[in-house]
Formats: sequence, C-alpha cells, structure tokens
Amino acid sequence: MKFISTAAIAIASLAYFSPALAQNGAAGGAVGGAIVGGAVGGPVGAAVGAAAGATAGGISEANRPRFHSYVTERRHPSYRYDRELRVGAVLPDSGVTYYEVPREYGSTAYRYTVVNDRTVLVDPGTHRIVEVID
Repeated sequence: MKFISTAAIAIASLAYFSPALAQNGAAGGAVGGAIVGGAVGGPVGAAVGAAAGATAGGISEANRPRFHSYVTERRHPSYRYDRELRVGAVLPDSGVTYYEVPREYGSTAYRYTVVNDRTVLVDPGTHRIVEVID
C-alpha cells in the first residue's frame, strides 16, 4: 500500500512539473524523470526515470541542427502568429498544421510546426509550444 501511495504522489508530481521541465527538452525530461524515478524506486528508479524522461522530452541539443535542417528542407508553410512566439504560448485550434517528429531525432510525443519562420515543438493535446528550435 505504501508503494502505491508513493507511486501516485510521484506520478502526480511529474504531471504537475512536466510543462516546466519540457522547456528544456531532453535535459528537462531527464531531470524530471530522475526526480520521480528516485522517489518511486530509489537510485535504480532515478536512472530509469532519467532515461525515460529524456526520451519524452523535446529535441536534444545534439540533434537540433540536424532537425532544423530537416524541417527547412521540407519547406512547410509558416503559420503567422501575431503574438510573442515563446515557450508556453498556445497556438490556435485551427489553421496550424502539425507534423510528427521522425524517430531519428528522438522519441517524443510532441509534434512540430513552423510559426513565423521558426520551428517549434507543440504539445498536440493543448497546442502549447514546449520548445522553440533555433
């Protein structure tokens, strides 16, 4: 019973902190995963959580230049957004086309799009920008 309670608290914590940690892509995901994994399973849980969190995050620093080139080569139309383009901004429900991130750039639940000629990662459920790729 104690393990179930600890796991529930850890999962709730991860859900609460995930948007803030997602701003830092894989690094933020790794930190969040390590925190929750450590709470649930001690040192081994922290290691496993860090690996899983990094995978669920955004595009890693090492993959950003290649991913940016990939998106540029696709020549997707750019959506014009009249507000400040930043992490946390929410894109409208219509008019924006979202594309899957190829696995070669990392495994992520996020989608990408082009806004104001810049590549951004977006949470497909909320349309919230989680990472701006420069």
